[in-house]
Amino acid sequence: MKQALSGIRVLDFTQVMAGPFCSMLLGDLGADVIKIEPPEGDTTRRMGKRQGKDSPSFWAVNRNKRGIVLNLKDSRGPEIVRALAARADILVENYRPGVMDAFGLGYNDLRAINPRLIYTSISGFGATGPYAHKGGFDLVAQGMSGIMSITGEVGMPPVKCGIPVTDLGAGLLALQAILAAYIHRLQTGEGQYIDTSLFEAGVALSVWESTQYFSTDEIPEPMGSAHRMSAPYQAIQCADGYITLGAANQRTWERFAHAIGLPELINRPEYAEDRLRVQNRHQLAQEIEVVTATKPRSYWLKVLEEVGVPCGPIQNYAEVFADPQVQARGMVQEMDHPAGGRIRVLGPAVKLSETPARLSRPAPLYGEHSVEILHEIGYTDGDIKGLAEAGVVILSG
Repeated sequence: MKQALSGIRVLDFTQVMAGPFCSMLLGDLGADVIKIEPPEGDTTRRMGKRQGKDSPSFWAVNRNKRGIVLNLKDSRGPEIVRALAARADILVENYRPGVMDAFGLGYNDLRAINPRLIYTSISGFGATGPYAHKGGFDLVAQGMSGIMSITGEVGMPPVKCGIPVTDLGAGLLALQAILAAYIHRLQTGEGQYIDTSLFEAGVALSVWESTQYFSTDEIPEPMGSAHRMSAPYQAIQCADGYITLGAANQRTWERFAHAIGLPELINRPEYAEDRLRVQNRHQLAQEIEVVTATKPRSYWLKVLEEVGVPCGPIQNYAEVFADPQVQARGMVQEMDHPAGGRIRVLGPAVKLSETPARLSRPAPLYGEHSVEILHEIGYTDGDIKGLAEAGVVILSG
């Protein structure tokens, strides 16, 4: 089956997480993604590297890409990029603002060569504003965007979200913008510049927290597993661990109270409506757990599911990847990697009926496709040999 982005070429000047995640998703949808690495390689290649092997951290966000290694400090490196850009549809980069311009590869430079190019920059704080010059990491962005101020429990040390949520969020927002810009280009023939950041991703994800602050001027505080707007909506203790409970509206709350044998809670004034249950959530959780702590998780999950109360176990990752729903949805797949052998990888999370996402190639080895890519833009074997001898391009490693 044809893929949605078949025939679209992407130049990928990204490292670590946010940018590589964005370009990997483009590759999953069928785009020809050319990852352009500096001579030292993507720094993720060295994160958790196994002896004699590439890093599984690199494999995780660089599948469905071809790889070339270029030295942009030699003038012949940017010359190769300009030849690639003339034939490209999309470029994604996550250097600090100004770095690509210094190489003569900024948006205005490449737009002059290819006005249809969709040029995407992902940085720590964006290309403008007083923090534009600052480097950005997920931890820093989580702290500055407010995420760490509302994660964990009140009175405890700051806690970051367990996944790199601003990295991944910035990658997803960039992907959204790229696809929107591509539709615009189909209509007008014009490319454009896209600029987003880890910091803005963190702020943009504060849907409930910003609403609370804008409407009340109250500064949101951490709430553990609880919800700001609904209760009981949190982790609840059972005899052998915790389950999650989502009694997020009045009807579900009443079904839940009956199911656990506490229907009298429904008519208590402090629990009469969602707003009051949120205000009194600590007391409410204690009263619920007096009952739920008497029986195991499996018992309560069965009871609550039978009456239509959303709930679930809290699973570690061994349990997640053994979960029949995860397996049924193809969220764990296998592929052959020349360095890693048969490896397990995450499958595409979005299913398209006519143009499905697909895992077609593993993450590239260092410089694996340099010769192939240079041939495609007209370089001869002799040209490539000379570039390799001069250190402008690295052919394999």
